[in-house]
Amino acid sequence: MVSIGYHISHEQFPPSQLLQLAKRAEEAGFQFCVSSDHFHPWSENQGESGFAWSWLGAAMAQTSIDYSVVNSPTHRYHPAIIAQAAATLDEMFPGRFWISVGSGQALNEAITGEHWPAKPERNERLKESVDIMRALWSGETVTHNGLIKVEKATLYTRPKVKVPVFGAAITPETAGWLAGWADGLITTSQPIEKLEKVVEAWKSNGGENKPMVLKIQLSYDKTDEAAREGAHEQWKTNIFESDMLAELRVPKQFDQAAQFVKPDEMDGGVNISSDPEKHIEWLEQYIELGFCKLDLHNVNKEQEQFIRVFGEKVLPHFQGR
Repeated sequence: MVSIGYHISHEQFPPSQLLQLAKRAEEAGFQFCVSSDHFHPWSENQGESGFAWSWLGAAMAQTSIDYSVVNSPTHRYHPAIIAQAAATLDEMFPGRFWISVGSGQALNEAITGEHWPAKPERNERLKESVDIMRALWSGETVTHNGLIKVEKATLYTRPKVKVPVFGAAITPETAGWLAGWADGLITTSQPIEKLEKVVEAWKSNGGENKPMVLKIQLSYDKTDEAAREGAHEQWKTNIFESDMLAELRVPKQFDQAAQFVKPDEMDGGVNISSDPEKHIEWLEQYIELGFCKLDLHNVNKEQEQFIRVFGEKVLPHFQGR
């Protein structure tokens, strides 16, 4: 079964507006929402950064669709706190929440002033954190003295349903590493030849029979020119390689890095078109690769229009798949 979701971009919109957009998305036929979890936006032009976890409680209470959040439970948060937060959501809304975990970016995690480690250590911290969360969800009292420290922690309010843990990866190397222990994969859209390598690494290292989610950056507007301008204005800071995205620390640095990015260089990082049929073609390609959940992120500011048009012209194409 293929399901299509709406991306909740806390970097771009205030939480109150995102709550209304989530309601509109459900009414239009979107089947789930994936929320970002940022402390800073990627750019001063985006200009927002609400707290995802309090927003999730409000959104899940006022809608009936499923939700996920892309979270790094290793630096800004302690994994025991994220385990508690996820368990609370599942106790209130059983089976409607799944968490996506990654090793994080300095943009969000380095605010604590602690040492920002290299990728291998960040990965090790992530695996320790997930092991801690799973143990707490199962009712264990956890003491752990590794890169992450826990002392006699017991979670008394536990999930009613197992909380799936999806691993976030952009590169084949990370996807292959996640495949052995994550319940599923979440990755982002990129040129198809690169995406194929991510999928192959996931499948060949233990992920063959596990679900895959794709966050798709796209820009839809009434004209191709407007769609491209909107993508460039809002998302030109996000088209760089993952190594760079993980290391810059404040929005101003992303704006400086992107100051020479031209509108015609957005292709590959963002699917840009005013034609719903073209977007359907792109989505079909992703389904052929094996993705069962497609999280659509319209990166420009025209959200109401996007929800309405895709609800009318794109989502019906995939009903019953």
